[in-house]
Amino acid sequence: MKTLQILPHAPYSDNQRAWLSGFFAGMHSHILHSATDVSSSARVLHILYGTQTGNAESVAHDAATVAKTYGLLPRVQSMDEVDAEIVAQMQYLLIITSTYGEGEMPDNAQLLWEAVNADNAPRLENTRYSVLALGDTSYDLFCQAGIAWDERLTALGATRLYERVDCDVAFETPAETWIGAVIPLMAEGTEAITVVDTTENTNSKSQYSRKNPFPATLQVNKLLTAEHSSKETRHYEISLAGSDLSYEAGDALCVIPTNCPQLVTDILAIIGCTGDEDEPVNGQLMRLSEALRTQFEIKQPSKELLDELARRSGDSELNAVLAAAEKEKLADYLWGRDTLDLLRQFPQAEFSAAEFIALLKPLQHRAYSISSSGKMYPDSVHLTVASVRYDSFGRQHKGVCSTYLADLADANTPVKVFFTPNKNFRVPNDNNLPMIMVGPGTGIAPFRAFLQERAFRNAGGKNWLFFGDRNAATDYIYRDELEAMQHSGLLTRLDLAFSRDQAEKIYVQDKMLENGAELFAWLEQGGYFFVCGDAYRMAKDVDAALHEVIVQFGHKTSEQAIEYVNQLKKDKRYVRDVY
Repeated sequence: MKTLQILPHAPYSDNQRAWLSGFFAGMHSHILHSATDVSSSARVLHILYGTQTGNAESVAHDAATVAKTYGLLPRVQSMDEVDAEIVAQMQYLLIITSTYGEGEMPDNAQLLWEAVNADNAPRLENTRYSVLALGDTSYDLFCQAGIAWDERLTALGATRLYERVDCDVAFETPAETWIGAVIPLMAEGTEAITVVDTTENTNSKSQYSRKNPFPATLQVNKLLTAEHSSKETRHYEISLAGSDLSYEAGDALCVIPTNCPQLVTDILAIIGCTGDEDEPVNGQLMRLSEALRTQFEIKQPSKELLDELARRSGDSELNAVLAAAEKEKLADYLWGRDTLDLLRQFPQAEFSAAEFIALLKPLQHRAYSISSSGKMYPDSVHLTVASVRYDSFGRQHKGVCSTYLADLADANTPVKVFFTPNKNFRVPNDNNLPMIMVGPGTGIAPFRAFLQERAFRNAGGKNWLFFGDRNAATDYIYRDELEAMQHSGLLTRLDLAFSRDQAEKIYVQDKMLENGAELFAWLEQGGYFFVCGDAYRMAKDVDAALHEVIVQFGHKTSEQAIEYVNQLKKDKRYVRDVY
C-alpha cells in the first residue's frame, strides 16, 4: 500500500504561512488530480451532491472519508460545478441529493439535471453509479429528485452498482448503511493507495455536532412585531459559550424542540392512557408522556397514522381522499388539522400506547437561517423566528419549534442546537462587489447577518436590501438597525414593500421591477443576487421579476434572459435560501 502525505501548515510568519498554505493546497490538488500518475490502479470516485440546506453535502463528505480508507481518491463536488460532458467521463460516481419543494431538484442541481435530461445528453455506458436520496415522507413526491437521477442515469446506459436508498428526515443511519455497502463495491479490484490528510480541520475542534447537539442557553427572547400585529416575530440570542462552535453568515442553526406539554396531555387523554406507561423507545423503556414530549412528532400526522385512522374508522371521506392519491386533495383535507384533531374526529379508531407510537415519526430538528455574523458575535448566535399560532377546529394550534422557543425555552432550560453549513450562501469574497438581497418577513434573517459581516470586514461594496411585510406600523422588524445602517452608508439602498398599507398590494418583486434599471446595472457590475424566504410563492415571483428586469432593462429576449440567469447561477451570484 502506498501512502501520500499532505503536510499541515507550518507555524511561520504570516507571509510565509500564506505562501506555504497556497503551496501545500496546490500540492494537495495536484496529488488528487494526478493520482493515476502515482499508481495505475488508483481509482477516482466522484461524489456529486445536490443540496438546499447542506445535508447532502455533509453526507457526501462522510462518504469521501470512508472512500479514503478503501484506497479510493474521492472528489466531492456540488452539481453546479460540473456539466454533462464532465459527468460522462466519470467512471465511478455517487449521486447524493435532497428533494426540494414538491419533488423539485435543489437549486444547485437544476442546471446539471436539465443538461443530463436533454435529448442530446451524452451516453454513460462507462459509468458505474449509485444514488442516495434524502427526503421527507410527509411529502407526496418523496425523494423524487433522487428517483429521477437514478432512472435517468440508467436510461443513459450507466450501470447501477448498488440499489438506490431513499432516506426519510432521520437520514443518518440509512446513509451510513448505504456508504458502508457502496464504497467497497466502488473499490472492488483496486490496488489500495491511501491519502493521509494531516491538515488541521478547523471544523473538528468542537465535540458538538448533529449527533451530539450542544445544550445552549437562550439569553434573549424579544418580540419584534408590535403587539397588535397580525404576526408574532421574535428575536432570539443563544449563547455558544463553552461549545467551541463557530459559524458563518449564511449558515443555519438547527434547534431540537420538545412538544407542547398541553398537546401531550390532550393526546394521552384521547387515546385513554395516563402517560405513566413504560414503552420501548430506541432500545430502552421510557414513560409514554416523556416519549411523546421529546421523541415523536405528534403534531403533523404521518401517512401511516392517516392510513390506520382511515382503516379503523371506516370514514368514507378520509378513505376517498387517501385513495385518490392526489396531494392537493389531501392538503385541503388536512388544512388546519393536526394529529389531535384527527384523533378527536375518529374516537372509534382506538389505539394502545404501543400501537400509537409505532405510527409516529421521530421528532426532528428545525433549521433556521442565522441572523448574525459569527465574526461580530463569536460567542452567540441570533435567530429571527415567526411564531406559528392559529385557531382551527375549536382549539388553538401552535408550531412545534417556533412556540417551543417562544414559550418553553428559557435561561434555565438548555436548548439543544447544532449548525448546518450553507457554503454557497455566503457574502462575496470580494468586498468591493455589490450585493442585492431580497428578504421579506423573516427572510431578512441572513441579510442582517450579511450586513453585519460587511461591516466587520469594512467592505466597500454596495448593499441593497428589498424588505417588506404586511404593515409598516406593526411589522417593520429591525427598523432602527436598518435605518442606522442607511445613515452610516453601510446599506446603500433600502426598498420597502408593505403589502397592506395601500389598496393595491405591493410586494418586493414589484419594487424590483420599479427599480429595474439600477438593479440590472448592479448585476452588470458583478453584483450578487440573494433571496431568502417563502419558496412556494415569493421566491417564484422574485425569480420571474428578475427575468423580466433582464428582458426590459438588459434589452434581451426571454431566451437570452434565461441564459443570463443561468450564468448567474453557474457563477454562484444568484443564490437562494428558501423554504
